[in-house]
Amino acid sequence: MTRYIRHAAAFSLLLLIALLVNLTRIQVLDAPSYNANPANGRTTMSRYARARGDVYAGRTRLTGSVRTGGTLAWQRAYTAGPVFAPVTGYASQAYGTTLLENAGDPVLSGTDPALSAAPLWNAVTRRPVRGGRVVSTVDPAAQRAAYRALGVRTGAVAALDPSTGRILALVSTPSYDPAEVAGDGRGALAAWRRLTTDPRQPMLNRAIRQTYPPGSTFTVVTAAAALDSGAVTGPDAATDSPDPYTPPGTGDRLADRTPRCRDATVRYAFEAGCDTVFARLGVRVGLPGMVGAARAFGFDDPGTSIPSHVSESVFDTSMNDARLARSCVGQDDTRATPLQMAMVAAAVADGGTVMAPYLIDRETDATGRTVRTTRPRPLGRAMSGRTAAVLADLMAGAVTDGTGTGAAVPGARVGGTSGTARTGTGDRGTPYAWYVSWARPARAATAPVAVAVVVEDTAAARTGASGGGSAAPVARAVMKAALGGGG
Repeated sequence: MTRYIRHAAAFSLLLLIALLVNLTRIQVLDAPSYNANPANGRTTMSRYARARGDVYAGRTRLTGSVRTGGTLAWQRAYTAGPVFAPVTGYASQAYGTTLLENAGDPVLSGTDPALSAAPLWNAVTRRPVRGGRVVSTVDPAAQRAAYRALGVRTGAVAALDPSTGRILALVSTPSYDPAEVAGDGRGALAAWRRLTTDPRQPMLNRAIRQTYPPGSTFTVVTAAAALDSGAVTGPDAATDSPDPYTPPGTGDRLADRTPRCRDATVRYAFEAGCDTVFARLGVRVGLPGMVGAARAFGFDDPGTSIPSHVSESVFDTSMNDARLARSCVGQDDTRATPLQMAMVAAAVADGGTVMAPYLIDRETDATGRTVRTTRPRPLGRAMSGRTAAVLADLMAGAVTDGTGTGAAVPGARVGGTSGTARTGTGDRGTPYAWYVSWARPARAATAPVAVAVVVEDTAAARTGASGGGSAAPVARAVMKAALGGGG
């Protein structure tokens, strides 16, 4: 009898051990998959059971949290939604997270182990940790100035600190209020449908996710390649450029609207906007040289992130001389985001070095203790220091004596260049007005801001799009604000 009791006891013990092993597997090993399952309502309820941490621009708080009185206790709120939407993105109970709300989600939601002094103990006890803070690099004054200057027009602005890569402004218009889609009720659903079907695409972040033909602003890249390669000996040397210009082996003619572009110097070409000069120089540099120069500035890099993904700016690697000529003045298949063109201007201002752009300055816990900091990171050299100095002088001349006078800021040295790009057959499509620039206080050694502006000016199809007329005043407003002169 004792033997049967012993066997039953042993069998019961085995069942208990099997039960404990299975329970451990479910609660420990399989916990991540259960937590990630969309059908697990407890995860969502836990996520919104407490207030989310906040996103900042300097000392300016861009987000908040409000009680809902429902099953999901807390909902995201925004202090200046449309102005900063291209920076914060949205955190929605129904549609997830984007941009900084997504990149900083572990800190903001309180799940990042770095927020806790005893992360292993917290993991075992499941003790909730207050969400931390994500402090962006954005200058609130520059951001607001860019948003006001664009107004009701469709376009985008990207501004950088050339010496570090810190993003000072990211604006896209038209914009939207992320608070409209923060909940999961009928109001959020109606707002989502309205915003995602709006032909103006207010939820598209044009500063980092939309690419455009950069027009004549790309001539900064072409000039850098020509000067570094020796295709032209200096800014005041004759360029042997005809007007109109027909690239070798083609019948495709390029002509300037500006007078006196035939055999013009690079200096005059920058001031007056002579595309034939840069088209000729680009063909003289050759396709391999131009591809190398474009890539040195950041083109053809599919992995750019800030940490949110940035669309790839493209300079084609396979084309004949006719297409190369047009590509060297920012047409054909050449495409760039506003952030990429801000990087081009920043490289000139920083002596030829291209810095990796970044949007998160630091992440902290709820008390303000820093848990993570972004360090400036150089991507490489786009040109020699001598060439950068020459281009800085040429861009400054374009503001004082050329097409960019609308970007001048009192008390500062400003360098810039404008561009107008058209799309469609025969360039009869929508014109895009561009302006790229940098600025530094008159007595300063370095430029603290570089800006790129694009305006999708459909009305200019009738009146004539102008980077100097439409986009330069926007750049001026941003630079003035970044230099401390208000917006």
